[in-house]
Amino acid sequence: MQRLFSIKVAAPDQAETLAAEPKGATHEGSVLTARGIEKSYRRNLWSPRNRVQVLTGADITLGQGEVVGLVGENGSGKSTLMRILVGDLRADAGTLTRSGLVGYCPQEPLVYPRLTCDEHFELFGHAYGMTTQHERESRAAIYDSLGFERFAETRAERLSGGTLAKLNLGLALLPDPALLLLDEPYAGFDWDTYLKFWDLVDERRVAGRTVLIVSHFVVDEARFDRIVEIRDGKAWPR
Repeated sequence: MQRLFSIKVAAPDQAETLAAEPKGATHEGSVLTARGIEKSYRRNLWSPRNRVQVLTGADITLGQGEVVGLVGENGSGKSTLMRILVGDLRADAGTLTRSGLVGYCPQEPLVYPRLTCDEHFELFGHAYGMTTQHERESRAAIYDSLGFERFAETRAERLSGGTLAKLNLGLALLPDPALLLLDEPYAGFDWDTYLKFWDLVDERRVAGRTVLIVSHFVVDEARFDRIVEIRDGKAWPR
């Protein structure tokens, strides 16, 4: 029997109602609950039965105010799970429940080469449904925190790798989401920006925001509340 993947997204004031539902229900205080997530990919177009099973029933729950690291070897399925959690990729099976606004920082920045940093923030602010004043205030705070305001009018195609990574992270931070999903967010950061990044993460923890960070390895394990490892297609506590 084929199992269908279902996703439920709750507004903050609806989270309690969804938590009472038996299928895909959230744990108390959680902002995301995923159960039995499966995903396979076809090896090539000519062999429909020749598939690679990446996720074989991964479970993960993220609580309010948690900073969680998601680790695993190359090809283990970290980015696949992240894309499923954010809704960018459909799972073959499983249930997913989220509550609150989600911010997503993909491993490869998804930007428009000919738009400036300011224009990116304006565009994403409109997509998030932010007021002009709110977007501008948030943008100014992000520029200040990550230190790249001098590139506000620079096109994305002319940014260095490190500055592009700052823009990528800034767009995810813009609406102050309840849940922040980051896939290798500090690749290309210098040491000073790396420390500023962790300051931002600490501020979000204190404010009750939740952060999930994907990494090939975890250098500063003490910075996380807990670490989850993707191994054999499942999520294991570490």
